[in-house]
Amino acid sequence: MSVSDSNDLTSDSALYKLLERLIAFDTTSRNSNLELIAWVKDYLSGFGIESLLVHDETGSKANLYVTVGPEDRSGVMLSGHTDVVPVDGQDWSTDPFVMAANAGALYGRGTADMKGFIACALARIPQMMEKPLLAPVHLALSYDEEIGCIGVRRLLDVLSDHPVKPAMGIIGEPTMMKVINAHKGKHSWRVSIRGRAAHSAYPIEGVNAVEMAAELIAHIRRVYGQVRERGPIDEGYRVPHSTLHIGPIEGGRALNIVPDACEFRFEVRHLPEETADYYIEQITAYVENELLPGMHAVDPDTSIVFETLAGYPGLNTPADAPVVRFVQMLLEDTDDPQKISFGSEAGLFGDQVKIPCVVCGPGSILQAHRPDEYVEEDQLMQCWRFIGRLVAHLQTEGLQH
Repeated sequence: MSVSDSNDLTSDSALYKLLERLIAFDTTSRNSNLELIAWVKDYLSGFGIESLLVHDETGSKANLYVTVGPEDRSGVMLSGHTDVVPVDGQDWSTDPFVMAANAGALYGRGTADMKGFIACALARIPQMMEKPLLAPVHLALSYDEEIGCIGVRRLLDVLSDHPVKPAMGIIGEPTMMKVINAHKGKHSWRVSIRGRAAHSAYPIEGVNAVEMAAELIAHIRRVYGQVRERGPIDEGYRVPHSTLHIGPIEGGRALNIVPDACEFRFEVRHLPEETADYYIEQITAYVENELLPGMHAVDPDTSIVFETLAGYPGLNTPADAPVVRFVQMLLEDTDDPQKISFGSEAGLFGDQVKIPCVVCGPGSILQAHRPDEYVEEDQLMQCWRFIGRLVAHLQTEGLQH
């Protein structure tokens, strides 16, 4: 049965089988995604579609990019990441890499975030081949989004040299099929503190790295408190201001030893009109002016080092931008576009290759990264029908809207 012949999602439908196959690939970010990419490439080649693969420096992961339709003009990009978060330590009711259907929902790692969207796009390939497209569909699949939007940057380097780039992009993160035109940016750091060991009976002989970390963490909390009080504030976000968050911390070996090492990680999620520089400058200034002088008075070899882990820009597509209006028209959505606090690759597409983007995809972010992750079948069908309307529009009108 052709996926374009039915509005029902059954275990025999092409969409169901595509998602089931995608879920079966364990593409946790620490793993290679090449088996999935090779399978998608073979699937597309069956329709005579040639794929461009852009590998990482090790050759163990790859982005995939294809253009379906005329290659001499800009079209609409459908973009998704192939990696998923780990299931380690999570209590799943079923095998996370074997899709299970129950009570109108499909369970499995990546069903919501975001292989459901990828499956919908792939399921519409037959429709794309039925009639000539007046404007193309571009499909972009990336790796390592979950660990800082790392993989897509190599694809963007290649796209920046392409003579024809997509006119607009739809990033299929789970938004309950709502149009998202803005999200926060994120930057994260590892802080490594080198102190001086001593017997705990003589703490003045040492530099307590854990205590220095505590002082610095308290300052980060003070900076966050100022943000909450003074803003800037954007009530369009559920959390209407930038946020600072402390994550894992490690330090110390025994209670009777002044710890000489401590490490912690923290992040800033900032409104798109801001940058992380404003916050990191306040934090590093405190280190230079308040912490290091006292540490160096005891031992000049002590240090506090900041290592950037990852970062991506925010998204701030104007609410009346053509891509927003176009996607709303296809969805028959008359609501204002929304803003989200979690990030995506959309800001990178806008910043690096000037492709205006929105975020819109099936499922809820509240189900992502959790045990028993699922996408509602109704959400998947909404996405499938949306992409079908997109394809039909490009076949009859191109990008005239």
